[in-house]
Amino acid sequence: MLVCDVDVLRTMISGWQDDPDAAGRSRTTALAMISAYLDTGHDVVLPQLVARDDQLARFRAAAEAAGAEHVHVLLVADPDTVVRRFRRRADLPLGAWNQHATAFWEAEGGDDALREWARRLDRMNAIRVPSTDPDATYRRLLDALGQA
Repeated sequence: MLVCDVDVLRTMISGWQDDPDAAGRSRTTALAMISAYLDTGHDVVLPQLVARDDQLARFRAAAEAAGAEHVHVLLVADPDTVVRRFRRRADLPLGAWNQHATAFWEAEGGDDALREWARRLDRMNAIRVPSTDPDATYRRLLDALGQA
């Protein structure tokens, strides 16, 4: 299985912090990787929030072109939990992307902006999996995938 993290790919693009097109190019790169990997007959996990319908359609089309099934799963938690988890992740030594994301959300309005974004996700068409502790979330994810 390939776990294709678009945010990690983005940080591999020279000058990505100041390049508004880096996000699009990293998704295009991810699509190429995903398509090639699916063609080997193996699964791909994309741990990425793809909230725009046009972008989601690109990933769905890549799966369909490879004869693979596309399953859109959204791990969900209440807005305060989302903020708390985001803040904890910002303290982890995961590199440039966490620093960039933290600065982005601070500029957008901090915790209030994160809470509003979490509420907006309620409109997404996806299989929803409540995200509590890792073991329970994983069991719920497996159950949801079995129903997809």
